[in-house]
Amino acid sequence: MAEPKKQLHLTAFMRPVSLHTGAWRYPGSYPDANFNLKHLISFIQKLEEAKFDAFFMADHLAVLNMPVEALKRSHTVTSFEPFTLLSALSQVTERIGLAATASTTYDEPYHIARRFASLDHLSNGRAAWNIVTTGNPESSKNFGFDEHKEHSERYKRAREFYDVVTGLWDSFADDAFVRDRESGVYVDPEKIHTLNHKGDDLSVKGPLNIARPVQGWPVIVQAGQSDPGRQLAAETAEAVFCSPRDIEAGKALYADIKGRAKAAGRDPNHLKILPAALVVVGDSVEDARKKRLLLDSFVHYDSAIASLSISLGTDASGFDPDGPLPEVLPETNASKTARESVVNLAKSEGLTVKQLAQRYGGYSGLAFVGSPADIADQFEDWLTQEAADGFTITFPYLPQGLNDVAERLVPELQRRGLFRKDYEGTTLREHLGLPRPKNQFYS
Repeated sequence: MAEPKKQLHLTAFMRPVSLHTGAWRYPGSYPDANFNLKHLISFIQKLEEAKFDAFFMADHLAVLNMPVEALKRSHTVTSFEPFTLLSALSQVTERIGLAATASTTYDEPYHIARRFASLDHLSNGRAAWNIVTTGNPESSKNFGFDEHKEHSERYKRAREFYDVVTGLWDSFADDAFVRDRESGVYVDPEKIHTLNHKGDDLSVKGPLNIARPVQGWPVIVQAGQSDPGRQLAAETAEAVFCSPRDIEAGKALYADIKGRAKAAGRDPNHLKILPAALVVVGDSVEDARKKRLLLDSFVHYDSAIASLSISLGTDASGFDPDGPLPEVLPETNASKTARESVVNLAKSEGLTVKQLAQRYGGYSGLAFVGSPADIADQFEDWLTQEAADGFTITFPYLPQGLNDVAERLVPELQRRGLFRKDYEGTTLREHLGLPRPKNQFYS
C-alpha cells in the first residue's frame, strides 16, 4: 500500500497583518487592520474556513527603532498585545491554532507558563508559544535596563527558560483534579509537583497555579536563524519560523536544523520548518507581478532608496530613479552575495531604480508571485525537495490578499492533495502531527 502523500502545513503571519510597508495604502485595503478587532475576527474566520493550521502573531516590546521619517509611514506602530487578542479570538473560532510570541529576555517564566496554559485551556488545545530572545535593543529601556543583554547570554537564558516553563506546565498530573464531592477532596496532593528550580539565570519554586494544558504543552515555535537560534530550535522547537531567501537556502537550513534535532535525540519529523513567504495571487504571473509592482509603488521613495543603498552597500540616492540600475556600481566591502541578488532581480524583472528601491523598502524576503497553479507548483517543489514542511504566509494586503490565498490558492493545493480539506483533529498538535508530551514527573 502506497504511503499517503506528504501535505503542507500553512500558518498565517498576522501581526502585523502584512509585513509589506505599503500594505495599508493598497486600494481596498483596511488601513487600521492591525488594530481593528472586527477586521481581525473576519480574517481568522476566513483562515479557519480555509483550514489553516494556525494564526501566528509576532510581537514587539518597543516601537520599532527606525528613523522617524520611516516610522511615520509604518503601519506597525500599534497593535494588540497577543494574549489579549488571541484570548478574544479563541472564542469566535473552534479549530485554528493560536500562536503568540513571548520574550524570554524581558518576561518571567511563571508569567509565560500561566498565560500559555490559560490560552490553551480557553481554546481547548490550540495554543503555541513562539520563543524569542528579543532583538530590538530599544526594548531594554522599557524594562528598566540601560543595555540590551548580549546575544549569547540571551540564548543561554532562553534555554533555561524553556526548561522552567515546561516544568511548570507539568506541575499537575493530568488526573490530579479528582473533584470528589462525597469525600470533599478536590485535588490529589500526591499529584502536584513543586519545581524548585535554581539555575544560572532563573529561580522558580512552583508549582504553577493552573491545571496542565490541554495539549500537555502548547506547541513550541522558534524564530531565530543564528547558530544559537538553530541549536535552540533543534533542542526545543516543534515548528520553526524562518526566512531563507530561496529554495537552495531553504534546503540547507532544513537539513541543518533537522540534523541537529536528530543529533539531540529527537524525531526530526516532530519539528516543522515553516519559512515566511509573501504570497501574491493573480490570474497569471504577469497579472500577479502587476499587483506586486502596484503594492511596491506605495512605499515612499525616500524610505525605499535608503533600503536599496543598504542592500547594495553603496549610496543609491544619486541614481536616476526612472532608469535601470547602473551597469557599473562603486566598489564596496559589503556582502557581494546581497549585491548580486539585487542586480539579478533588477535584470530578471526589468525594474527601474525606483521600483527596485520600493521592492527592498516594502518587503524583500521570500515571495511567491503568480497564478494559483504557479504558486502550487513552487510550494510542491519546496515540500518534495525538503526545503520546507509548509509556509508561514504573509499577505500583501488585507482583506483581498488573504481572500486570494484562501479562495484561490488553497483549493488548488487541495485539488492536488497537498493540503487538507478538513481538520482531522481539534488541537494544534493534531493539525501539525505532533505527539502530546508526557508529563516529566508523572507517568
